[in-house]
Amino acid sequence: MADLTSDFIGIKSPNPFWLASAPPTDKEYNVRRAFEAGWGGVVWKTLGEAGPPVVNVNGPRYGAIHGADRRLLGLNNIELITDRPLEVNLEEMARVKRDYPDHALIASVMVPCEEKAWKDILPVIAETGCDGFELNFGCPHGMAERGMGSAVGQVPEYIEMVTRWAKEATPLPVIVKLTPNITNILYPATAAFNGGADAVSLINTINSITNVNLDAMCPEPMIDGKGTHGGYCGPAVKPIAMNMVAEIARNPETATLPISGIGGITTWRDAAEFMALGAGNVQVCTAAMTYGFKIVQEMISGLSQWMDEKGYESTADFVGMATPNVTDWQYLNLNHITKAEINQDDCIKCGRCYAACEDTSHQAIAMSEDRVFTVKDDECVACNLCVNVCPVDGCITMRTLAPGEMDERTGQPVSGDYGNWLAHPNNPSVTAAE
Repeated sequence: MADLTSDFIGIKSPNPFWLASAPPTDKEYNVRRAFEAGWGGVVWKTLGEAGPPVVNVNGPRYGAIHGADRRLLGLNNIELITDRPLEVNLEEMARVKRDYPDHALIASVMVPCEEKAWKDILPVIAETGCDGFELNFGCPHGMAERGMGSAVGQVPEYIEMVTRWAKEATPLPVIVKLTPNITNILYPATAAFNGGADAVSLINTINSITNVNLDAMCPEPMIDGKGTHGGYCGPAVKPIAMNMVAEIARNPETATLPISGIGGITTWRDAAEFMALGAGNVQVCTAAMTYGFKIVQEMISGLSQWMDEKGYESTADFVGMATPNVTDWQYLNLNHITKAEINQDDCIKCGRCYAACEDTSHQAIAMSEDRVFTVKDDECVACNLCVNVCPVDGCITMRTLAPGEMDERTGQPVSGDYGNWLAHPNNPSVTAAE
């Protein structure tokens, strides 16, 4: 059996699946249930400084985007950091860590952008026995309006400054949680690296309004006739998160910075994809809120089985393996040509491929009078749209053509060397093709 034991920046856990800082990690009861269900670690819901309590709304806190089958695709939340007293959270964290010493317990922290505030609170939290800290520079609502969260995470100079304060205040590992609400993720990642961060985690939630109540003419969730922007998460944000993870992992200045991947992870495959792009472990929230804590058991068994099939003995064997294959557009091999193929045995004759290609693409699919759909190779540019709109998995595939291969109907070459004009001395794909 594959060994799923995780060692992320010196923090050990039974597996690489951690619960992200969020409502599921807000109290001892939840965290104990999570560990019993199989989660390898948790990032405790963000703690703030002692003093005036945080007050959350007593109304709807979530907005949602659903698929046609009511499957949850995206979740928007307007909830703030923990509204429970700091001392209560610390007592509960200490008990949990005492009873589950082999599981990772990370403290998420957010206080005002003042040196004393950070240096006062971190040693106090460390007394719980927690394994490390996650600095929350990502929350896009509520706390950002108070000069915290993404208000810090959008300013690289602040990230570097606060990270230095944290590293001076504690010997424990420090993870910096990055906001996606920024033009270029490399700026905050580099700032965290320069500040001495042991790792970064990303992404935090995306600033959003999910829907509008057209009767009340108000964004939802609606609180007494008013709405506000919130943080968007769930399966819909996965592509955005993976791109940002890959950008950090392949950038020479940040390539050595460990990454904890977050954003729409629902299955073992999602986790494996994040890790292949460079994440050392993953954090999950929306999937647990949708399906319950025991979803981690499917993630564990699925990842373990896949690793066995591939011959990977540990997660370290495949972390970052896909990173070298992430490149910029100008380095893609224009000599590589594919064409769509329709499996007539699987085709249900719905016509989606034809409609999509005829109306919005390259008119490369023909329809006979008896609704048999075929690909016109001389018109097909291999855009892959037909594959994506086809409701039958595997019915339409893309076949790679050999150099100089001839179209049987036209007798003309359907692949060639017309891409060589874009050849670049630093483009290994074009060089290899030549």
